[in-house]
Amino acid sequence: MTCHIAAPWRRSSVWALPLLWTFALGLWGLSRQHTLWRDEAATWQVARRSVADIWHMLGQVDAVHGLYYLLMHGLFECFGSSTTTLRLPSVLAMSLAAACVAAIARRLAGQLVGLTAGLAFGLLPAVQFYLQEGRSYALIAMGAGISTLLLVTMLEGCRRRCRWTAYGGTVLVCALLNWLSLLILPAHLATLVWVKAERGIWGRWVGASAAAVAAALPLILFSRSQSEQVSWIPPLSWHMLIGPVVLLLIGGIGALADRPRSGRLSVAAVGLPLLAVPQIGLIGLSLVQPLFLDRYVLFSMLGLALLIGAALGAAVAALGKRFRWTSAWLLPVAVVVAVLALLPQLLAKRSPASRVDDVLAVAADVRHLKKAGDAVVFIPAARRDTALVSPDDFAGLRDIALVESAAASGTLKGLEASPDQIRTDLLSQQRVLLVTDAPNVARPVSAARDEAKMSVLRAYFTAVADRQILGRRATVYERRS
Repeated sequence: MTCHIAAPWRRSSVWALPLLWTFALGLWGLSRQHTLWRDEAATWQVARRSVADIWHMLGQVDAVHGLYYLLMHGLFECFGSSTTTLRLPSVLAMSLAAACVAAIARRLAGQLVGLTAGLAFGLLPAVQFYLQEGRSYALIAMGAGISTLLLVTMLEGCRRRCRWTAYGGTVLVCALLNWLSLLILPAHLATLVWVKAERGIWGRWVGASAAAVAAALPLILFSRSQSEQVSWIPPLSWHMLIGPVVLLLIGGIGALADRPRSGRLSVAAVGLPLLAVPQIGLIGLSLVQPLFLDRYVLFSMLGLALLIGAALGAAVAALGKRFRWTSAWLLPVAVVVAVLALLPQLLAKRSPASRVDDVLAVAADVRHLKKAGDAVVFIPAARRDTALVSPDDFAGLRDIALVESAAASGTLKGLEASPDQIRTDLLSQQRVLLVTDAPNVARPVSAARDEAKMSVLRAYFTAVADRQILGRRATVYERRS
């Protein structure tokens, strides 16, 4: 249906153009005006530790991100710690994911659908957000794209054992980056059911999938003992389902445009399960334990892009029957319209205000506010990430609540003294600098240590300087006479 339109495009362009397109979008505003938010700060400060210190920490917290931290440690060692080193792996990974989307769609529906799906993937708002994120989610999206492409090639008849090995290995690596990525397996299962895969395919898929799950199982079981790390995620509520419902409606329209039929390998047979099953699976898991964060199933956006490509391909085919000369212009016009419509979001996601806070801006404030002999406290203790990322800005300040550093304790925020000891040490100070969250993003103080800090500061100190910037706050307190 698309041969007369696809002729000007060489086969390599189908995956190369989306790759370059997404890569260019990723490089645009990569530093976000030299800002760094709290999740990226965790990557930054852990990646700068030694391998021994990282391994020690993984025994206490964040084992689920262990492989990613070790990868980033290697990159920081080779290329230095910078926002470019932090975020460029995500840009490269998401670009390769776009190439995989294009390659999958081309195999299933032709070059035009492949090109459309690949370009659409790079423009999706969720992809734009994590395209420049110093976390593992883009790498998982790339792995999901590779494993799905491998599955499609094997369903089309390529039965080499090495491809099944590569499939299982890719699924395993994604699971080691974040084991919730294993939700891709029920999505692929749904595709196998849809296309009525033959017995040989079923046997090899079960073997590869079971091997990947078995290899990841120790990490899954161990990380469950660290579930306190995700205790802040709120319980599932109806308004949290609005986003997934909208995505599924859009995907459903794309699937209908592909005219899905049972037993046929098609864009709908691959894209709809890839979009729907991880979303529904995460919702189901969240009914047991709150885990619903869209980034955990970011890879489901591959399915949405495939279905958008199918819908636009169907529109081109319909136009081509009546207005053959106009159909060739539909794709470039659609891209231009999409870019113009999404431009406010594209700009917003590259601004410092796109994240909940910025640890670097408040560190600069601390540098200007501090005086020799000042003490510093953090509420909550996790806001110590500012000092861990920018230690030079805190030089000369005494962290009076800290009794063991983050690296030595194998934690992300260090170990603090008892509330009574913190109260005693604070009362011996003349000037204290408090680093905390800005009121618009702060949570109520609840930990006993934090309550002790605030009670002493309110009762015996007076705020003499206060600066708020991008979700963080630095306040200077002086002892009342």
